[in-house]
Amino acid sequence: MTELRQRTVREDALPEDKELESEAKIDGETASDSESRAEPAPPPASIDDTPEVLNRALSNLSSRWKNWWVRGILTLAMIAFFFIIIYLGPMVLMMIVMCVQIKCFHEIITIGYNVYHSYDLPWFRTLSWYFLLCVNYFFYGETVTDYFFTLVQREEPLRILSKYHRFISFTLYLTGFCMFVLSLVKKHYRLQFYMFGWTHVTLLIVVTQSHLVIHNLFEGMIWFIVPISCVICNDIMAYMFGFFFGRTPLIKLSPKKTWEGFIGGFFATVVFGLLLSYVMSGYRCFVCPVEYNNDTNSFTVDCEPSDLFRLQEYNIPGLIQSVIGWKTVRMYPFQIHSIALSTFASLIGPFGGFFASGFKRAFKIKDFANTIPGHGGIMDRFDCQYLMATFVNVYIASFIRGPNPSKLIQQFLTLRPDQQLHIFNTLKSHLTDKGILMSTMEDE
Repeated sequence: MTELRQRTVREDALPEDKELESEAKIDGETASDSESRAEPAPPPASIDDTPEVLNRALSNLSSRWKNWWVRGILTLAMIAFFFIIIYLGPMVLMMIVMCVQIKCFHEIITIGYNVYHSYDLPWFRTLSWYFLLCVNYFFYGETVTDYFFTLVQREEPLRILSKYHRFISFTLYLTGFCMFVLSLVKKHYRLQFYMFGWTHVTLLIVVTQSHLVIHNLFEGMIWFIVPISCVICNDIMAYMFGFFFGRTPLIKLSPKKTWEGFIGGFFATVVFGLLLSYVMSGYRCFVCPVEYNNDTNSFTVDCEPSDLFRLQEYNIPGLIQSVIGWKTVRMYPFQIHSIALSTFASLIGPFGGFFASGFKRAFKIKDFANTIPGHGGIMDRFDCQYLMATFVNVYIASFIRGPNPSKLIQQFLTLRPDQQLHIFNTLKSHLTDKGILMSTMEDE
């Protein structure tokens, strides 16, 4: 009876199941064969990308100290380059962010292509770059409309593009979606959907975060420089403490990371954040929001600093008073916020690096690329920065940013005259009821 029931169940299987089973056997290939064949082949082993000049100069050192000097020299070079682009101003910074975003996307997509290139998936690279273009068009179109409102309204083509921006963005994405569906090939369905997901997760990680970096920049260069510098400081100091004092492994994903480096990097970064914030808070060019001047067609960074960037006196808790002997301390309120930024950069930011380490281990690669000798690819340097960018943007929106009068006025000017008049009368009535408008008229 048991055998009869089992035979009946097998015979009553749904037609769809039978169809899928028949499709799984193509040219004598079963589903299990296809899955085993879809196992990614390991990419080629990484090669020594250290410049020949450094190789010769450091040839007498052990590999440990050679790596120390290579990383140190290239780190100093990158820091110098960072200072140069800050000096060149916000427009250059935005261009650099865009270039970094494209390079990071290229490195991640190239890994996918190298792993699955033998399957000759149609349109994979073309569609990946097309989706990058679509997402950038959507995000940066929103930014242009937000921060270049007057310029957009002044030019007819830009005004039309701004009005229908989201519809155009959706149409572009929909075109790519249809192209992907048309590119599906029998025997590679699952693999192609893997790569479709790969592309979209990469877009989420890379493009979205770079968009937030630029938004942080417009809030004031200090919101761009301090978080990035804290991550850089934590990376350097964790490496220094780990190199000289590291004994206890921190996490299996990164065997070279140690608790000594993690803890030492935390305290060093908090102190660094406080000092850097104190220095930068005294300069308007760092604390003022970046705004576009329509008269000069250039960015301006000039304002009356808010209370966040004005020295204030704070009482020191009694316990600390007994240790240092001070009752009060003068500091900028932004320095208190810098403690939150540096703490996140030290405690949570490294998890972006751990995530990247897990990704690289999954595909048996040492680095995302060989762009920077001793450091790997651009993505290897920015894996923690992207996580930091999201935190800073959320932090500003939650604890710092208030209503922006200039944006409200911009929106007000786009309304019809009758709508503007209605808002004017409502505001006038509100101010009169509160006694503000009447007192102003009496003073005049």
